[in-house]
Amino acid sequence: MSDFLDVIVEDVKNTIDSGYYEVEKIVHDKLSLKETIINCRNNPIISEIKLSSPSKRIIENDVDVLDLATSMERGGALGLSIITEPKKFRGSLPNFIKIRKNFSIPLLMKDFIISKIQIDAANKIGADAILLIQTLFDRGYCDSDLYSMIEYAHEHKLEVLLEAHTEEEFLKAIKSDSDLIGINNRDLKTLIVDIQATKRILSKYNHSNHIIISESGIESPNHIHFLKAAGSRAFLVGTSVMLAQNIEVKVRELVEG
Repeated sequence: MSDFLDVIVEDVKNTIDSGYYEVEKIVHDKLSLKETIINCRNNPIISEIKLSSPSKRIIENDVDVLDLATSMERGGALGLSIITEPKKFRGSLPNFIKIRKNFSIPLLMKDFIISKIQIDAANKIGADAILLIQTLFDRGYCDSDLYSMIEYAHEHKLEVLLEAHTEEEFLKAIKSDSDLIGINNRDLKTLIVDIQATKRILSKYNHSNHIIISESGIESPNHIHFLKAAGSRAFLVGTSVMLAQNIEVKVRELVEG
């Protein structure tokens, strides 16, 4: 029986074949998401531009992504995660480029990366970091092994946020050369969110040599406090910000809470 990952990867393969990721290169001096997190004095919030979500249906219909990015930056987000997967999440490479040309903060290209073609695209559109997902490699979905993909990203001066959800995935991730480790509180197979996932993993394993970013299900300063106490260094927040009546105020609440 297929799950969400099977469905999304099939979509991604078709999107790659369509030529979607064949883009023109723009000029951009790379920024370090990792160093920005290390030097952040408040709660390090990476705010996500996500126009749709399979778990929440349409989040935004009529929206100016530059207005969104401006509100997030003014709220204190140290970087932006911008989804570029077009079918299930209504992501857009052109939107990413538009934001890149207007903002000088670290940008993470968030996609279901299974091919070096997508890493090439990330470099061309001015991304500073990319998301790689451990389970996609474990399932054999990717056209290269994890270490080759990370090396390829680094050759293009892209930092890598490697995402895990289970203990097994986390143990593999911390042995890699990724720059950042993400713990997704959402199970990508079922889309169920459990914010305790970060604590369960970090309470069992030594992660002192890694910068951990907790992802998904983060809605309030209380969640930030809980995850920080569990050992998370930074926080990637999407849906709760996108659904807020005032995005700038919501981001600031998380940054300063």
